[in-house]
Amino acid sequence: MTKTVSKLLELVEMEEHVGSWWHTFITKHSEQHYPEAAIFLDDIQHLLGIWFRALGGDGALEISGADATIISSRRTMLQRVAGTNKKTELAWRDENALRLPPLIDCFPNSRLNRDLYLWLGALAAMETDTHQEAWFAHNQKLTRAALQQYPGLQEKYLGLVEAHLEQRATGRWPADEIAQEQAIRRALIEPGSMDQLPPARRMPLPVPLWLHPNPPQPASMPSHESPEDEQSGSRARELEEVQRKETEQAQSQDQERGMITVRMENIFSWGEYVNVDRSTEEDQNKEQEDDVARDLDKISISRNGKPPKTKIKFDLDLPSESEDDEIISDDLMLPEWDWKKRQLIPDHCRIVELVAIDAPSLPLPNRLHKTARKLRSQFQALAPARIWHRSRPEGDAVDLDAYLRYRTDRASGCNVAADNLYRQMNAGARDLACLLLADLSLSTDTWVNDHARVMDVIQDSLYLFAESLTATGDQFGIYGFTSRKRDPVRIHAIKAFDESYNSHIRGRIEALKPGYYTRLGAGIRYAAEVLKRQGAGRRLLLILTDGKPNDLDQYEGRYGIEDTRHAIQSVRSLGFHPFCVTIDQKGNDYLPHLFGSSGYVVIRDPMELPGELPLLYARLTAQQR
Repeated sequence: MTKTVSKLLELVEMEEHVGSWWHTFITKHSEQHYPEAAIFLDDIQHLLGIWFRALGGDGALEISGADATIISSRRTMLQRVAGTNKKTELAWRDENALRLPPLIDCFPNSRLNRDLYLWLGALAAMETDTHQEAWFAHNQKLTRAALQQYPGLQEKYLGLVEAHLEQRATGRWPADEIAQEQAIRRALIEPGSMDQLPPARRMPLPVPLWLHPNPPQPASMPSHESPEDEQSGSRARELEEVQRKETEQAQSQDQERGMITVRMENIFSWGEYVNVDRSTEEDQNKEQEDDVARDLDKISISRNGKPPKTKIKFDLDLPSESEDDEIISDDLMLPEWDWKKRQLIPDHCRIVELVAIDAPSLPLPNRLHKTARKLRSQFQALAPARIWHRSRPEGDAVDLDAYLRYRTDRASGCNVAADNLYRQMNAGARDLACLLLADLSLSTDTWVNDHARVMDVIQDSLYLFAESLTATGDQFGIYGFTSRKRDPVRIHAIKAFDESYNSHIRGRIEALKPGYYTRLGAGIRYAAEVLKRQGAGRRLLLILTDGKPNDLDQYEGRYGIEDTRHAIQSVRSLGFHPFCVTIDQKGNDYLPHLFGSSGYVVIRDPMELPGELPLLYARLTAQQR
């Protein structure tokens, strides 16, 4: 290892350097990309998620591409690699994700490209939410921490350093840039040995082994532009112009094909182009004047905060006020966790409890009869057997053992009372209560296949779940939730604990419709309040969802993840058992942070959910015995 370091130190001595940060790197290194050795983020993303969290990385962060543009295929990526303006993309971390290049092909050896992904994941795992050091010192600190904490990374790291140093430009350099480049090389070889980056007229070449010196900020379209922020506004306008050209080009291509298509799932990817209000509490007055959350069927497209000339209206099949459910209660206020302030905000979310109006009494759908019959048979085996309770003051028959003891005691001269001489047959009962909380957000309106939506799958799951638990005699309640910001969070009472499952409850299930957004923390806290009122010794909270927590305001991203995690921890502190069932194929990226490695399950095929949910309940309650 010492010999390797000595060899690397020889590469520190160099001549002069020409060019600037990006110009030099692009012009002198555009040919140093090796498509045949490329490693794609899509192929290694799952492994990187496990690797990042195993090394102590923040479990709330997802692994995401660092490229600002959406790349639709590997072919497109490779075409871009072959282009003359290919630039090397750096990695960075923000509050929501670890951003990594969509592909790495800077080394001719695919093993080195793969090792670079793993090294960047390890480096980011050492990162904290905030740091005060400059880019140069901070990356050395992260590198040193990674190598000290995980010595097994030493060989991979030195191999990457050697390959990278051989690729860095050499030539005639000004004296100030020679000193700067030598400092970077020594910092790579001996992390922590250089305190400061020597000043130079131009920025140094990028270092792909380090995190980004100035990470891009999430694109946002400010509603107004103050004089003090002209530079920021100028950047926003430049970004907007690029986006406008890309949008016009895409529209032109659609027109040439003679057809314009709009897919529902694309509406939510327009966040980078649409001036969507994601303000915080400081902007509540503005929200009251123009609250986009209360007018979901209209999305206004505006530029630089100017009034839009047109509005695009989407029919989202949301219930009108006249067709809305009946309000049971609307005065319950629940707290919410602000992860940035590290405090619980009291009375932050208003809960509106609803029940379906005029839900017709319905039989079980014919398509579910066979499955329901099989599940009822299986779940009846879980029901405790009827047993005799002896020595009762009254009952169905004389308890012969108690009567013989009584006669023996009297014959021996003991003056005993003639009571508790009967026995009674009673059905057993499991000391268990389960609340099923179903996500009814707008995403449930998407199609699983040509025949069924996510909402259809959820309804079938609720039917079979209720049929199964009725066979066991277990206490259970079914509730659905959706939200429009923090006010209101809508809770749909499908079956309360004190109601019997019958045709009327089936009518409520059939009446369910896709709602709005997924403020999951509020839904969980409401469910906990309901479970508190149940007298069972064991209480299970079963959460059924199809995606991450999200809403129109700051609840999108890290805020929603951390609030949900805090709500789950609160449920556990009450002695309840929360468990999540999801059909989100990316659930493994964030659910371990929320529920732990054994607190959730991902259903790969959504069509299997109705049959799997009751069986999952049986396994969970068997474990709790």
